[in-house]
Amino acid sequence: MPPRDFCRADPVSPNFDQRPADAPIDHLVLHYTGMISADAARARLCDACAKVSAHYLIDEAGIIEPLVAEQNRAWHAGLSYWRGVSHLNDRSIGIEIVNPGHEHGYRPFPAEQITALIGLCQAILARHPIPAQNIVAHSDIAPTRKADPGELFPWPTLAAHGIGLYPSTQPDAPDLSTGREVDLNPILTAIGYDPAAPLDARITAFQRRFAPTTITGQPDPFTRARAQQLRALFNNLANLR
Repeated sequence: MPPRDFCRADPVSPNFDQRPADAPIDHLVLHYTGMISADAARARLCDACAKVSAHYLIDEAGIIEPLVAEQNRAWHAGLSYWRGVSHLNDRSIGIEIVNPGHEHGYRPFPAEQITALIGLCQAILARHPIPAQNIVAHSDIAPTRKADPGELFPWPTLAAHGIGLYPSTQPDAPDLSTGREVDLNPILTAIGYDPAAPLDARITAFQRRFAPTTITGQPDPFTRARAQQLRALFNNLANLR
């Protein structure tokens, strides 16, 4: 069965403008809607007064709605930074995934929704040269402001389908024999997080995605080991390019 792309209608949100002429489409940003229903989310994303949008909306039944054409700039990332790049609306595609979020009863994402998301992402990646390192959570690119799509989002499942990166093994146990703690600050910067953001916010964002059972904002041994593992994974992929 071919990947699902979208259904229902052509793009409908008025909230878009033109990308800069020299901006590549080389990031994919995943969000949750954080609203009480799909209808409420759709209404906001299509409200000209709200000045927010995304390229796609996926409801919990797996129905995909295009809201902004991919060649246009949707307004989903806001103040953002990843791997040395800011203003990510210029060069990203944004997908809003219906979920009430942490403020309205956060819950797991249904299988039908994730299946639809995987198909959509695969279709987007077939159209645009987006590296795996640049498939990110909203919380990755805006760690002081955002928590979505959150710790219940199945990043390992997406990675198993070629969408983004996630370690396939547990990290090695940290070496505590030296009595020195690994400094997370340069490691998180090397992965892509904004070095200007507070360290605890960056750690929390990292944990939501890569250590979802330990969301403390503190540099515990597992988080340090996982971050070192991710840095190596990112570096290895960069060296293959």
